[in-house]
Amino acid sequence: MSAWIVNCKTMDQSFFSQIEKLELLGFFSGYPLVYAFTWLLAGSSHGSKLKKWLVPVLPYAYALVGTLYLGLLLKNAYPNYSVETVLGENGISFLRIWGLSTILFWLPVLSRKVIFSLFHSLVFFYLLLKDLFVYLFSKTADKQFIKNDMKVYTDSILLTIVALLLLTAIYWVIDHYRRSSRV
Repeated sequence: MSAWIVNCKTMDQSFFSQIEKLELLGFFSGYPLVYAFTWLLAGSSHGSKLKKWLVPVLPYAYALVGTLYLGLLLKNAYPNYSVETVLGENGISFLRIWGLSTILFWLPVLSRKVIFSLFHSLVFFYLLLKDLFVYLFSKTADKQFIKNDMKVYTDSILLTIVALLLLTAIYWVIDHYRRSSRV
């Protein structure tokens, strides 16, 4: 009987760790692709305007996604807002703290070096690549895991693009307002 309880407990923990991993992938794994695509567009012949408007906003978009992740954690912790509840009841996960540290990209000191946000996000992209590698080279891998990962990865790309476009629009409005008030 006690072996069954231990098996249920580890199965329960692995289920919740899988859900946590999917949450992290859903928020942060799409950023490297959006980052690369933005730099690719900025390097094109019409890229000078894109480089001026999109590239400086990239770390802030990453920070916005991190803020949304914090909102999800707070929503899930409701009504008991304690550190243990917000960061996870099974112990504080390194990946959760790493995900929450994206909020630091709101600070201009970190967001000036756009490459820092890329390096930060590669941890989450590694999780996706690891799952793909296991799926490709394992005979017992379940297709459903990779389908979930790809759907979550697509959602992450869309979330990052929306955050980037939203902040670029806000940045443009503020810049336009500043220029018109000078005249």
